Amino acid sequence: MPNQTDDERRLAELGYKQELNRSWSGFSNFAISFSIISILAGCFTTFAQGWNYGGPVAISIGWPLISAFILIIGLCMSELASAYPTSGGIYWWASKLGGAKAGFYTGWLNLIGLLAVTASVGYGAAFFLNTLIDDISSKYATTFLKGDVLKQQFFWFMVLMVFVTIVNIFGGHLLAIINNVSVWWHVFGAATVIGILIFAPKQHQSLKWMFTTQINNSGFGNSHSTYWLFVLPLGFLLTQYTITGFDASAHLSEETQGAHMAAARGIWQSIFYSAVGGYILLMAFIYAAKPDIINSADPKINPYGQGSIFTLLVNALGDGALFRLVLVISTAGQIFCVAACLTSCSRMMFAFSRDGAVPGNRYWKKVNKHRVPLNAVLVSAVIGVIITLPALYKSPSGAPTAFYAVVSVAVIGLYLAFLIPIYQRWKMGDKFVGGQWTLGKKYKWMNLVAVIEIAVISVYFILPFSPVGIPWNKGFTWTAVNYAPILTFGVLIILWIWWHLSVKNWFKGPIRTIDAP
Repeated sequence: MPNQTDDERRLAELGYKQELNRSWSGFSNFAISFSIISILAGCFTTFAQGWNYGGPVAISIGWPLISAFILIIGLCMSELASAYPTSGGIYWWASKLGGAKAGFYTGWLNLIGLLAVTASVGYGAAFFLNTLIDDISSKYATTFLKGDVLKQQFFWFMVLMVFVTIVNIFGGHLLAIINNVSVWWHVFGAATVIGILIFAPKQHQSLKWMFTTQINNSGFGNSHSTYWLFVLPLGFLLTQYTITGFDASAHLSEETQGAHMAAARGIWQSIFYSAVGGYILLMAFIYAAKPDIINSADPKINPYGQGSIFTLLVNALGDGALFRLVLVISTAGQIFCVAACLTSCSRMMFAFSRDGAVPGNRYWKKVNKHRVPLNAVLVSAVIGVIITLPALYKSPSGAPTAFYAVVSVAVIGLYLAFLIPIYQRWKMGDKFVGGQWTLGKKYKWMNLVAVIEIAVISVYFILPFSPVGIPWNKGFTWTAVNYAPILTFGVLIILWIWWHLSVKNWFKGPIRTIDAP
């Protein structure tokens, strides 16, 4: 084919013509994964999960431990991204290495995870935006939507989803610029928050307290074994959820220049820098914490709920300019994040639909005049809103159980999707033909460690978050149920039935849209 660039030639060898606009630089590719990981989103919105399920130990010890495992997962994925730089990313890798069936399940797990992470980040941003507006306006809390906080948050959630949808339909070049800006917002924003928490509070915790204090606000038993074997691992959701979505670098491969190297670097570098920055930020949080107030279940003392980051910030900084500045920094970072999540999700839906695996695929694989998969963007946003509807119902504990359930779905879906091609690559061994970026012989132990870690966390994150979320316990209520296993296994059962009744007869994996050069 005449006048092909190296990127177009590589894409043609994988079976696809260049349909999307390849305008992203290597930095932009890194930027979207860094923006989706977003320490200004995950570290703030799921701080309570780490605090209530483990306390400072879940952060000071748990964060670097889990981050190291995630970095190993990312390095394994970087090798695959270099070998197969396509928008299908994880799904394409699984199909290539394990066949059509492996690709089908991987694609759906990945798509479910991306839909859930887009929804969870959007809802988290709405929670912060609602709190910020409430803090600025004295009448807002009692007048807007009759003072119903859950309805207020859901309203702003829908507004934000509309906003990021509009941003996503105007072309890849604009999105690349937005993600480049997002990187520096996260760097300087996080540094500002850290500086405020170090210098503004009058009192701080000791290093010994930060590295040894255990907290269990889960409602489950307080025994030593319960804490270490059950409660603390649930607190690891803070790390596992924050550092996810880095597969975006793979999904944007067809829009990135030099993707066979840029996507590989984008994956592991976004994990590494987010892990370091997130750790410093979280340590600043607990350095400024007042545990007696944060642990209080009395709404007069702690109106935001046990483990709330708002309680920590208000008591460390006061309800004034510094508190509002931190909220503005975090909320803006979260909006950057949800815009990037929707971009990644829509590209995955586009690529998966291009191969006929999604119902209505002829609509989702279309690109508009800006070379953006418009319909895929729209349907991704709508589904994100639908799966978050249970957040309109309040848990008796006051905890946003529905939010954490969507978070769990995101983590389980994405990481199980990562597991399949990593395992298939490990099985292939030295027969695997890598790209320019490889692990060498280290794949033998790194792939295995990655698979084991994902399998373990996937089991933990389908477990109940509260005793009243267990059907046979006293006080059981559906509003406290972690519906992650219901949604995850429900979808998997549907996919299993669909595969055996129909899909296996016509789905053959990636469909070539161009002859290899």
